[in-house]
Amino acid sequence: MECISVSEARYIKRFRVFLRFNTGESGEVDLKDLIYEHRIAKPLRDPVRFSEFYLDSWPTLAWDCGFDIAPESLYFRVTGKRDALSMPHCE
Repeated sequence: MECISVSEARYIKRFRVFLRFNTGESGEVDLKDLIYEHRIAKPLRDPVRFSEFYLDSWPTLAWDCGFDIAPESLYFRVTGKRDALSMPHCE
C-alpha cells in the first residue's frame, strides 16, 4: 500500500490551499473548519499567518505555531477517497 505525502502546496486565498500529492492527484481544499476547531491553530485564523505554511519532513502542511495536518487527512479532503485514512505514513 502506497503512503501519501504532499509534494506541492500553494496558498490560494483565505483558508484555501492547492495541494498536489505524490500520487499525482491534486486539488484545492478549504481548511477553515480545522483552523477554527483546534486551539493550537488559533494564530492561523489570521489569513496572513495561515498563508505562511511549509512542507515538513513527512511531508505535509505545517506552521510555526506547531499545528500540522496529516497528509492522509488532506488527501481525503481533496479526493474524497476514504481508504487514504488508513494508509501508512511515508518514512
